[in-house]
Amino acid sequence: MKKLITPIIWSVVGTGLVIWSISSSGPLTAFWDGPSVVITLFGSMSALFASFPFNEMKKIPKILKEVLIDADASRVELVQVFSELSKKARINGILSIESDVETIENPMLARGIQMIVDGKDGEAIKDQLELEIDLIEEGYQAAPLFLNKWGELAPAFGMIGTLIGLIVMLGELDDPSLIGTGMAVALLTTFYGSFLSNLVFLPLAANIEQLIENKMISYEIILEGVTSMQEGQNPRDIEEKLMAYLSVEEMVEYETSEPLEFSKLGNQEV
Repeated sequence: MKKLITPIIWSVVGTGLVIWSISSSGPLTAFWDGPSVVITLFGSMSALFASFPFNEMKKIPKILKEVLIDADASRVELVQVFSELSKKARINGILSIESDVETIENPMLARGIQMIVDGKDGEAIKDQLELEIDLIEEGYQAAPLFLNKWGELAPAFGMIGTLIGLIVMLGELDDPSLIGTGMAVALLTTFYGSFLSNLVFLPLAANIEQLIENKMISYEIILEGVTSMQEGQNPRDIEEKLMAYLSVEEMVEYETSEPLEFSKLGNQEV
């Protein structure tokens, strides 16, 4: 959850500003209505669950865990691995790195290197890795799609709640003193829907999309590194090509880091 600290802070700030604005204009209790919360939050949740197959819904917790909690593979370490293995293969031959595959705990990286050692065709290797990456990315997209949909449904159910409130209010026009209160309660659901959509669901979806995009860069490094090694490219060329994926901070870390021991490579699927 560390990856969401900054967005959460700003969401809290935004909520604080809304509360401050409300309290400056009147009592906070005037903006609370239980039935409005139920129809906006749980009504939109019901429609959300009706919008996705149950098998897809079951994947959401796992996806969120991988994207938000699990540690990402270090890009610096990935570049180091390809730099060192390509040098070793250049000097001693491709079969000399076979024993190193067992020390690599990153599953996709290990598979890619093993396919090189096995002498698999370059196009076949590239096609297989690209397919794996596409399937992983497609699977990850379920989480932001889920939240974006919720962001669409919350205001819609807020409007439904408002319409219900207005209908009830219009049915009681024989008592004009209730019109003002009834209108205020009717509009609360629209407020709740807009608040949840714009300060919770849509910002969270946008951040998860960015985290997924960032995570996929590690997969691209693996794909580029494996295909470059299979083609027998110069180790220095491979290193320079992969360093282009690093940020300025990561480049500094790479230049100042000690040679990588493969047993220390992160054990996370990228």
